[in-house]
Amino acid sequence: MRRLILSVLFTISLFPALQAQFLTRERVLNDENFDKKPWSWGYFFGINRYDFNFDYKEQRPDVFVEQSYGFNVGLLGNKRINDYLDLRLEPGLVYNARNLIFTDIPGEDNDRLRELNSTYIHIPLLLKFSTKRLNNFKPFVVGGFSYSYNLSSNEKNPDDNSAGQFRMTNNTFYYEVGFGIDLYLPYFKFSPSIRGVFALSDELVRDEDPNSLYTSNIEVMQSRGIFLNFTFQ
Repeated sequence: MRRLILSVLFTISLFPALQAQFLTRERVLNDENFDKKPWSWGYFFGINRYDFNFDYKEQRPDVFVEQSYGFNVGLLGNKRINDYLDLRLEPGLVYNARNLIFTDIPGEDNDRLRELNSTYIHIPLLLKFSTKRLNNFKPFVVGGFSYSYNLSSNEKNPDDNSAGQFRMTNNTFYYEVGFGIDLYLPYFKFSPSIRGVFALSDELVRDEDPNSLYTSNIEVMQSRGIFLNFTFQ
């Protein structure tokens, strides 16, 4: 998380230079009707960092989540509504790895550790609210809902934690909020953005044993993450 925060702070530190580049320089024509087109298309790539939020039934030691960076890649379809509002669909592929460490479970380290390598088909439907374009610079905020299908969930796996398999649901719904900047260049529009992603549904598939040390005390388990995306239109 510290590296992601440093990356964001570094990006923010570049704002004065970006302002000089995109606010004071001559306006890039870039097709004067670029933002007037009813439909526009693009692609994006970026990085992510996922965590879990747990609600517990009883006060016991928390499940520790060991996070790592993953990547995102996908396509963009944008429908213009008016000068300040767009509807956008961003289907993509998201990969992330997390380790769960159950600190209160006796035994070897392998008994306490569950590795979750998740590959999602992620489909957000978002509203983009933009300010007025300032030369070659236009800030925006974005929010909406998304659906993901976890290709690595193990939901249908008959084995559970008694056999070393931690299971999650295939299907998850989220809400997303974030902000970014449209930067107008001679041949395309470049848009860096940062976004928070928060699951709305419980993702845990519980063990067959109702007294399982891994799942019995978990009321709700929900993903939450940060996406840093770079979009080209």
